[in-house]
Amino acid sequence: MEEQAQTPPANPAQLDPAQVVGDASTAAPATTATTLQPHELTVVQMMQQGWYASVPLLLCSVLVLAVAAERFLRYLGLEKRSRELTRNVVEAIAKRDLATANALCTTAKTPLGQVFKEGLAWKNIALEDLERILTTSRQEAISDLRKGLWLLGTIGSLAPFVGLFGTVVGIMKAFRQIAIEGSGGFAVVAAGISEALIATAIGLGVAIVALAFYNFLQVKIGNVGASWARSTERLVQALLYVESAAQPLRAEEVGRGHPLPA
Repeated sequence: MEEQAQTPPANPAQLDPAQVVGDASTAAPATTATTLQPHELTVVQMMQQGWYASVPLLLCSVLVLAVAAERFLRYLGLEKRSRELTRNVVEAIAKRDLATANALCTTAKTPLGQVFKEGLAWKNIALEDLERILTTSRQEAISDLRKGLWLLGTIGSLAPFVGLFGTVVGIMKAFRQIAIEGSGGFAVVAAGISEALIATAIGLGVAIVALAFYNFLQVKIGNVGASWARSTERLVQALLYVESAAQPLRAEEVGRGHPLPA
């Protein structure tokens, strides 16, 4: 029985160099494709991977823009309308036309009108008591203007911590991937680190925008409050002027023997 001839393995030294290069080139694409997969993730895909941090932050950004736009439109032109109302009411009081003054306060498109109307409703009251009434009413109106601003301040304070939470979770995933692969390297941890950085960037961006709107609107409210304080002072001065101007007239009537009305 004839023994089958066995072909001895080829000596690597005897292989054709072109064949070796060709075999290496055919094997390279598979390894390269596997290595580049983490790097091919888009920003949206990385945000989807870190949804536990990115979704709450995106919702917070929508709330920030909605509240800031609503409050900005609410404050727009408020100081100008308040100054016009103050001027018209003071002129009406100086003419002793309280009916016109009350009508102006009723139809005013500013909360200061209600403050003035409450002050004009009191009769035969001491000046100090009237000032306290106007101060209390003014503070209530300003508190109403602050509605919603707490949301901007809260989001501005918490957004960086939400981003930090996403960062920590992303780093934990990166180290877990190293443990699974059994080896380190940037290709192993790229997805986790990218997810962590995306969460941090979104958190800081939302916080910056929220705090910027919060501080801007706080300054607007401060300016409105200062304007209203001056307006109430002018109202009190106008009422004091009318009262002081009426006193000499009453004394003259008494001297002429005319009875004063009860």
